[in-house]
Amino acid sequence: MAKTRISISLDAAQAERIKEHAERAGLDVSAYLVHAATRQMAETDAIEEQFAGVDALIARAEAEAGVLPEEPGASDGELTEQERREIEEALGLVHGEDRKADLPGHSA
Repeated sequence: MAKTRISISLDAAQAERIKEHAERAGLDVSAYLVHAATRQMAETDAIEEQFAGVDALIARAEAEAGVLPEEPGASDGELTEQERREIEEALGLVHGEDRKADLPGHSA
């Protein structure tokens, strides 16, 4: 496999720290940086995968909100039972289901 060279710029203190860490790990600087970058990419991919469902839900809600007609503000007393359930469900996603008991109208 052909290798590609990537040039990076960093200050002397960062370079020295990287060299020291690479030596402690028994790696040359290139291998150490590749290892560190690969770990970071795997972590980022895992986080994005874990939150993909929530991200899709947010995107869908934003898209739906964009096509809703603007209505005058409603007070809590004017919400339908369905609207209350949808709000509680959304809050459950944001705060976690274990916080539902903290919402007004719910007992622990």
